[in-house]
Amino acid sequence: MPHPTDLGHSPARRARRSRTLLVALLAAPALVATACSGSAGDEPAPADQTSAAADEPQAIVSLAPTTTEMLYAVGAGDSVVAVDERSDFPSDAPATDLSGYTPNLEAILGYAPDLVVLTDDTGDIVAGLERSGVEVLQLPAAQTLDDTYTQLEQVGAATGHIGEAVELVSRMRGEIDGIVASVPERETPLTYFHELDDTYYTVTDDTYVGEIYSMLGLTSIATGDNPYPQLSEELILEADPDLVFLADGQCCGVTPEVVAERPGWDGLTAVREGSVHVVDEDLSSRWGPRVVDFMREVAAIVAAVPDAVSDTTRTPANQPGS
Repeated sequence: MPHPTDLGHSPARRARRSRTLLVALLAAPALVATACSGSAGDEPAPADQTSAAADEPQAIVSLAPTTTEMLYAVGAGDSVVAVDERSDFPSDAPATDLSGYTPNLEAILGYAPDLVVLTDDTGDIVAGLERSGVEVLQLPAAQTLDDTYTQLEQVGAATGHIGEAVELVSRMRGEIDGIVASVPERETPLTYFHELDDTYYTVTDDTYVGEIYSMLGLTSIATGDNPYPQLSEELILEADPDLVFLADGQCCGVTPEVVAERPGWDGLTAVREGSVHVVDEDLSSRWGPRVVDFMREVAAIVAAVPDAVSDTTRTPANQPGS
């Protein structure tokens, strides 16, 4: 294995890249605001921005599916030399056996990266990369839609694709506004159960995916302090959700037909009305640029629910708990 300095990570280059990455990330919000206001005109970019563009990373490694999608979405895909084993979108991303769960420093350095983008600092991998002269951009799992916008801007700034990131975020905001506006308003919000697995782990409204559902006029049957609770089958049957979303179809083969065969589930409103839907588990769990596609998918499902279902009166005994 070559020494890190043989991979182009000289002390001078490391210092320059550290300064450049910091400048880019700090400048991102101001640059985005300027671009969105349309006041930039033809003024030349500040010297630090010019330096950042000239020294943008040439070899990027991504260790998470969401960060991979972000890199390609902002136009940095040509600089990506390796992605982790779970990154399967876009299809032409250079998939490897690198793991984001159990990252191996030597294996990562084998791709001679000058930037590694990841979500988790598993095994103190960030410190190991930085000791080896590799810049790291850590983007923890987004908690809100605004986090996704901010992270896309950070990726754009760190890779020299600020303009593309600004355009992407603006387009996403516009598309999401249109999707939300397309969903009919209902006097009584529709309730839902989002099934993460067949042991009935789910989400409350106080999660990223819960925020998406809330924007589309839905409310979870799960409440309480734990954002990802495990519900009992009895509680689900008592709550009688209007919609059931299956995020365990691809991984575990759960289908509307399987759900209907569960004891007692054939009496659920969602089952009777044909409102049990398999959703793309990648779209619903990778909180990056394709969240727009997930919202569009769910919005179409919500719009198809008859008004009569949403107007159904529920007795206090049928209200969900946690």
